[in-house]
Amino acid sequence: MFRRRCPVGEDERVWIEESLHWLTGQFGEEVLRREVLLPQDTRFPRPYRGGGAEVEQVVRLLFAHLGVDRAAVSVEVEEEDPGERELLANLPSAAWRSQGAAGHYQRSADGSPMITLTGELSSDPVALVAVLAHELGHHRLLGEHRIPAARRDGEPLTDLLTVFFGTGHFNANVAHRFSQHAGGWQRRRLGYLTQPMFGYALARYAWLRGETETEPAWVRLLDTNPRGYLREGLRYLRTV
Repeated sequence: MFRRRCPVGEDERVWIEESLHWLTGQFGEEVLRREVLLPQDTRFPRPYRGGGAEVEQVVRLLFAHLGVDRAAVSVEVEEEDPGERELLANLPSAAWRSQGAAGHYQRSADGSPMITLTGELSSDPVALVAVLAHELGHHRLLGEHRIPAARRDGEPLTDLLTVFFGTGHFNANVAHRFSQHAGGWQRRRLGYLTQPMFGYALARYAWLRGETETEPAWVRLLDTNPRGYLREGLRYLRTV
């Protein structure tokens, strides 16, 4: 049989497959096979206007979905700096790029875990879910001492954890964001996996869940690029 092309290189393919296997060993197949978190979930606030109570509702939902006690980790949302936002808006489109700066996981002065989110996330619920899922992934991996802080692939592995826990479609959709401003189009990156890597990781995730014959509903929620890479990945997996 003709072998389809994998959307990622061989090293990336092996890393994704071995890492998903490792995550299954760490968290169990019951996590792998449970329901994917969908934007239409009735537990999300409707309507969403970015207020403090609505953000907290999203926070509680993500904590529950990733299996973290809400009381165990504090969450702070920084206030937006209008001056900084205006400065960035007037820079050339290629002059500014953010990689993972929208959220931060750390230990506070008393040693307790804390997640800090940038204020702009309050107005973007998709990015809020993606960044919060990533930071909670840090807690599941670092805070629970599953990996050392010095692990070289720690950040990509944390992105991959969002796939394993059923929020990866949110993260794939914000992996590359474009926004328009006075100087043209601005590219912003959130996360550490590329779109092809997210696409193949989601394909492998669907494969492990047995979602190979009928395309699951969550695939249609993906943006064009990651959805295309996912479908390419599934075609590849059917021929190996």
